[in-house]
Amino acid sequence: MLLRAYAGMLARGGRPNAYTFPPLLKALAAERGVVAPAVGGAVHAHVVKFGMELNAHVASSLVLMYAARGDNLTAHALLDAWPARGGGTPVLWNALISGCKRGRQLRLSCCYFVDMVRAGVARTPVTYITVLSACGKGNDILLGMQLHKCVLESGVLPDLKVENALVDMYAECGEMEAAWELFEGMQVRDMVSWTSVISGFVRLGQADRAKALFDLMPEKDTVSWTAMIDGYVQTGRFREALEIFREMQFSKVMADEFTMVSVVTACAQLGALETGEWARVYMSRHGIKMDTFVGNALIDMYSKCGSIERALNVFKEMHNRDKFTWTAIILGLAVNGHGEQAIHMFYKMLRAFEAPDEVTFVGVLTACTHAGLVDKGRDFFLSMVGTYGVAPNVMHYGCIIDLLGRAGKLTEALETIGKMPMRPNCAIWGTLLAACRVHGNSEIGELAAENLLELDPENSMAYILLSNLYAKSNRWEDVRRLRQVIMEKGIKKEPGCSLIEMNGTLHEFVAGDRSHPMSIEIYSKLDKVLTDLKNAGYVPDITEVFVQVTEEEKQKVLYWHSEKLAVAFALLSSESCSTIRIVKNLRMCLDCHNAIKLISKLYMRQVIVRDRTRFHHFRHGLCSCKDYW
Repeated sequence: MLLRAYAGMLARGGRPNAYTFPPLLKALAAERGVVAPAVGGAVHAHVVKFGMELNAHVASSLVLMYAARGDNLTAHALLDAWPARGGGTPVLWNALISGCKRGRQLRLSCCYFVDMVRAGVARTPVTYITVLSACGKGNDILLGMQLHKCVLESGVLPDLKVENALVDMYAECGEMEAAWELFEGMQVRDMVSWTSVISGFVRLGQADRAKALFDLMPEKDTVSWTAMIDGYVQTGRFREALEIFREMQFSKVMADEFTMVSVVTACAQLGALETGEWARVYMSRHGIKMDTFVGNALIDMYSKCGSIERALNVFKEMHNRDKFTWTAIILGLAVNGHGEQAIHMFYKMLRAFEAPDEVTFVGVLTACTHAGLVDKGRDFFLSMVGTYGVAPNVMHYGCIIDLLGRAGKLTEALETIGKMPMRPNCAIWGTLLAACRVHGNSEIGELAAENLLELDPENSMAYILLSNLYAKSNRWEDVRRLRQVIMEKGIKKEPGCSLIEMNGTLHEFVAGDRSHPMSIEIYSKLDKVLTDLKNAGYVPDITEVFVQVTEEEKQKVLYWHSEKLAVAFALLSSESCSTIRIVKNLRMCLDCHNAIKLISKLYMRQVIVRDRTRFHHFRHGLCSCKDYW
């Protein structure tokens, strides 16, 4: 925009002056495109052409631009060429330090401050503010403390901006006692002071303490509201994040793109598609910039809500894509069962000259798993180090174990675990055990369960999967023995919880819970659904029920599982043609999986369940997981 205006001014015969170049150069400092260096060089040539290179503000803007882009040699050469470099140029030194900080060269930014001190150049409040920010972002608490001493000795205090920078530096470094002591000692505070302390508590996971402070703030702006919303997102309290966002709207404070990334992220985790759609409309209505971060968050949200078509639409509409954009859409396609399309997207990413990272390969290997492409998955895994320089981590090994397990190659999967350069974790052994349950391999399954329980003796899922495996092999004595062990050890299964959004409101169901306002209608509808299912041949699968009750009581336990309650509620409350979307905190049990498959056929509804392990797209009596999860 500024560049176009500048070109237009020249075309009309206008002559630039000392006020023309600084905003133009600062805008170019933020540019990261391929052509940015050439454009920056051209503007620098114009600075010289029009005789502005000796103007301190223009020269400092040039230094800032080159330093921010990582061209430190040119930036330093400009500083050295300045006629008054012997002492009176703090503005240029400040530009050099600030440019490095903007370019995320935080250590170098601090080193240049040391050079500035050695050169005998006077430090200004701007110098201290910039270097303190670099220390905070670089987590350099030792230099930050030395700077604090310099600030006290310099005589710049009291200065609100410098005091805020000190508070923020300590908060960024996690030294909240020091930050709090400074905050309490401030004679004057503004919204920046409050927000720095709130953000510090948020980073330490102390969301409740942050909220207590937030409520005491005399005035709140977009940044403080966003800090609180993001705090709840970072601590996994997604519903509270959306509640804070609603409070923000009632307070008539306008959100920005940073706010919306946090809001959309909360919607993604909750599976709140309607609220996520509303957030997108809100952004459009209020002219909030749809930058790459927002686009990436929307792709992730639509993918996690099982709406991959809308995720693809956002991807296609994005003019600027980074590696996170490509990774988000590859992962989204993979987890929603579109393996071949995800792999095709990976090749498109390479053609766009974007380098894949470790998260991208999680998506690619997951895609191979869902598409049953064992050989291709092996090839991708082997190419990670050799071709792309990405070292496989435990998640990549988990994907390979899942790939081999799904294909029934259980011996190879076990051998792969034995070759892992790191110790296998619970997820690795759990993945192998789940594969053994599907394929009925008791020998390897028992070994996997033994290793899993050694790492986590209270892991109820290990007992459930092993019990399923024994039941599948007609080893009923072992099933009874396992149930006795569970009773004796007092192992409790984590309570099942299902979330479903209806008309923008989230409804939570727990197994057997009757606290919902529509509880009577929901249980009545569920009884009718179960009658329809039984008439269609449904037989309850009680192999995963470990409570010591009669067979009839075990069936009731199954009937009242949280996802069945959520489905019954959806059948009562939604349009007959709409998709039912549920988020489950645990792996779906066999019985619920069988029941929902049949519901999708009898009621002609698409049901999408995101459980702890994967997505299940139920349609016409079939599931996208092909009964493997």
